[in-house]
Amino acid sequence: MGVLGTWESSMADLEAFRRSLVAIAAIHRRKDDEGRKTNTFLPPFDHHDEKGTLLCVTSGVSYLGLALLNHLLLLGYSLRITLDNQEDIEKLREMERRGEVRATEGRLQVIMAKLSDVDGLEKAFEGCRGVFHTSAFTDPAGLSGYTKSMAEIEVRAAENVMEACARTPSIKRCVFTSSLSACVWQDNAQSDLKPVISHGSWSNESFCIEKKLWYALGKMRAEKAAWRIANERGLKLTTICPALVTGPEFCHRNPTATIAYLKGAQEMYSHGLLARVDVTKLAEAHACVFKAMNNNASGRYICFDHVIDSLSEAENLAKEIGMPKEKICGDASNNSIQRFELSNEKLCRLMSRPLRCYSEC
Repeated sequence: MGVLGTWESSMADLEAFRRSLVAIAAIHRRKDDEGRKTNTFLPPFDHHDEKGTLLCVTSGVSYLGLALLNHLLLLGYSLRITLDNQEDIEKLREMERRGEVRATEGRLQVIMAKLSDVDGLEKAFEGCRGVFHTSAFTDPAGLSGYTKSMAEIEVRAAENVMEACARTPSIKRCVFTSSLSACVWQDNAQSDLKPVISHGSWSNESFCIEKKLWYALGKMRAEKAAWRIANERGLKLTTICPALVTGPEFCHRNPTATIAYLKGAQEMYSHGLLARVDVTKLAEAHACVFKAMNNNASGRYICFDHVIDSLSEAENLAKEIGMPKEKICGDASNNSIQRFELSNEKLCRLMSRPLRCYSEC
């Protein structure tokens, strides 16, 4: 049923933890007020419009989930986050002790709900106006990387989340985190390849299977499953396809996704498709897209803030993640390799930013 022990005992434990978060809210609030900077990526938050609206973030202790949680709290939303097991609860407690969880002011609820359990997800979503599905997974077999079985789990989880959203009358919007890897993998043998990878691009499924790019395959199939159910059930859905998610300690905090995303890094780098996005900017993009859905903004959005297109940048990335530089650079000197261009024009227009990437803004 997606709970640890009985529902009542789990909820009692989570409620006690929620109170501990509220108890330190005043201290964190002062720090927030002193250190808060003007947000240059989002329009001013309309407090009359949505302040206090209850939203749900799945996998709330993931690298992106935590950044999104803190950003949404900053904007005035109330949040409910889903955790998968007792280990996630301990992880959140440790984050709270380190001051990584923003002041909640009683606006944070924690609930256990497994992504494999539609009924548990439906309970978690009850009363929420929107859901952010951040698609955070670890290898269930305890292996490094991202296996073919994980791609299948990814799809089933997406179907469960969308089905739970469809069953929940209060849910009006869903923002689904996909991946740029669901867009960039093309079969170079095709004669009709377009030189620009944009929000309308999809990776070639046969190519991903042939090259064993399971992460790209899982993200692509999961996103397509989400769109299928959204269209069938009349749900308002938006998907964001981020590049490699980076930020403080990203290779330690997000190891499975980092390693899995970088499978085939040599090819991405050679084709001009190896890009990264800061986790904080990605969280801002999620919030902006969600708010824009009030005005019927929808569809897919590619999100990146920098394309790694020089040898020094590739070497720096390799150093950050402790990977031999050859794993990323490869034989990038081959000028005959077809080069592509990444475009996040749709997202930049929505966020009223200059085109191509945030770092150029």
